[in-house]
Amino acid sequence: MEDPEVPVIPRQENKKRAPRRLNKGMYILPSLFTTANIGLGFYAILQVFHGGTVESWHFDSAAKAIGFAVLFDGLDGRIARMTGTTSEFGRELDSLADVITFGVAPALLAWSWGFRQLDLASMGILGRLGQFGAIASFFFLMAGASRLARFNITSNPQPSNPGRPGKKYFVGMPIPAAAGVISAVVHFSYGDPITSWYTALTWALLLIAVAYLMVSTWRFYSFKDIDLHARQPFRLIVLFGLLFAAIRFYSHWVLFLIALLYMFSGVFWRLKWLLRRKSSPPPPTYKEASQTS
Repeated sequence: MEDPEVPVIPRQENKKRAPRRLNKGMYILPSLFTTANIGLGFYAILQVFHGGTVESWHFDSAAKAIGFAVLFDGLDGRIARMTGTTSEFGRELDSLADVITFGVAPALLAWSWGFRQLDLASMGILGRLGQFGAIASFFFLMAGASRLARFNITSNPQPSNPGRPGKKYFVGMPIPAAAGVISAVVHFSYGDPITSWYTALTWALLLIAVAYLMVSTWRFYSFKDIDLHARQPFRLIVLFGLLFAAIRFYSHWVLFLIALLYMFSGVFWRLKWLLRRKSSPPPPTYKEASQTS
């Protein structure tokens, strides 16, 4: 007796699903934030041209525009990384936008707000303070452009005062943070321009100091290790909420203190490293955090 035939069930081939292609519009999204960054920089330049002793609110508007541009500059890179839409075009566009918004616009604001309104004719030898201010503002612009150029050509820079392993730092003060210092000081004064020679001299020295921090190899915290995808503690959410509320109601003081604290943080880490250099082992190599899209 023959065995009954067992029906053979054909195997279904496991077809690998093709990776889902991102919508082309997703690649435009980070560039839209960069375009807004450029637009804010252009608006700030226009406000600087209209500013003066009588209409000093134009200077404050320019400072606010640069402040919002700092926020957009941080968003375009994060959005590009979160959506996987980073590209060479986005990186180059972001660098060009930074030169305009965080280089040209703050330099013009620093000179016009700090030196153009001075009564140079009655200052005698101090009348050359306006020229010194123009040189300091130009030095700020060139330092910012050099900072971006160095970042674009350096694959693995090492700060001269490294910190703990696993932390990510910027090598030199980022140009958005430097522009934030300029805009925060102007916003703190409600846009009222400088009219005394000693304040103008202090302002020029501050411009030179910020420019030096940009081209230095000192480290500045990048906040890149904050994972927005991970679950955040409730205390951190409350802290951010309080910070946004403080900026909303006390923006002049809060932004001024944040900008100065971040600027002096690089100086603090540098001095701390110098004090511990003799007793500490050689530090590991650090990779600078990406700040472009």
